[in-house]
Amino acid sequence: MAAGCVLLLAACASQGPPRPPRIERPESVTDLAVAQIGRALELSFTPPALATDGERLSKPLEIEIFRSVTPPGQKTVDALGAGRPWRTLLGSDLGRFARGQKIIYPSLLPEPEFSRSLGSTFAFTVRGLTRGFPHRPTTGEASKTVEAVLLDVSGPVEGLTVQPTEHALELRWQPPSRTLSGGAPADLAGYRVYKSQTGKPDSFRLLGETASAAYQDPDFQFKNTYFYKVRAVFQRDGQVAESEDSEAVKITPLDTFPPAPPAGLTGLYTVGQVELIWTANTEPDLAGYNVYRRDDGGPPHRVSRTLVSTPIFHDSSVALGHAYGYEVTAADLAGNESRPSAEVQIQVQ
Repeated sequence: MAAGCVLLLAACASQGPPRPPRIERPESVTDLAVAQIGRALELSFTPPALATDGERLSKPLEIEIFRSVTPPGQKTVDALGAGRPWRTLLGSDLGRFARGQKIIYPSLLPEPEFSRSLGSTFAFTVRGLTRGFPHRPTTGEASKTVEAVLLDVSGPVEGLTVQPTEHALELRWQPPSRTLSGGAPADLAGYRVYKSQTGKPDSFRLLGETASAAYQDPDFQFKNTYFYKVRAVFQRDGQVAESEDSEAVKITPLDTFPPAPPAGLTGLYTVGQVELIWTANTEPDLAGYNVYRRDDGGPPHRVSRTLVSTPIFHDSSVALGHAYGYEVTAADLAGNESRPSAEVQIQVQ
């Protein structure tokens, strides 16, 4: 009994070596990018969710942003060279600038700084950190450095309009006449068109690019609502920048476009009836056809009680000794009716 108690006490007292506190060093940011939009240099990146030990971070993450500005014609200064971060984003900041899984941080340059910095190279590097006790930082490795040469872009594109056609929505706008510094837009390279189905600020997606101040979007449906924005694109020596967004334009296109007039109408009188045949229309929203008749040169009236689904019609309400003129129209699902076909004359004898 005594020996058993001694063994139990010995087992309870046996402990492994003390475990050191976990060091939560954030992984490096791997997708840092920078883009100029108007007077802003917009940084985008995915914040690290794991520490370098492969485990999830449990402490609040902070992001340090390092920046350098190098005048034109000089060797680019290392963004980490200053030693101290240019900006630090705390946990609350990361939530405020979150766009889905990414952080989008716009660095807006005041007008005087923008004008005097044109042509300068802005270099950025970021790194994550957590804080232990007593508020001591544990920093991760710095990301790669990204650079942007500041271009003299224009203000927002003006005069954006959207008009529906049968097969596309046509966008047009006014080309910019001045840059933000007041000069001619010598570096204007084209435009980017953005589209949304909700109009919410973060819902616009790049639809396409165009060299002229016009764009056609064939990917639409009548009665659906769409929103569009346009940015002017500037380019110099491989560096690309955009203007700020134009005002968003909303459109809910309606189908007011009739089908084409039916073609190839021919007719023949057989025993007791007139037989009509024509070439079928190919519109995807075709609903059917209307058949009209003129009696002995009188005004046309419809002889088909309902829409005719096939390009064939039999008219048995004719009488011997009379002349008839026939026309056919096409109708679509929206109720639009085409112009009449060429008339065919039938003499009933």
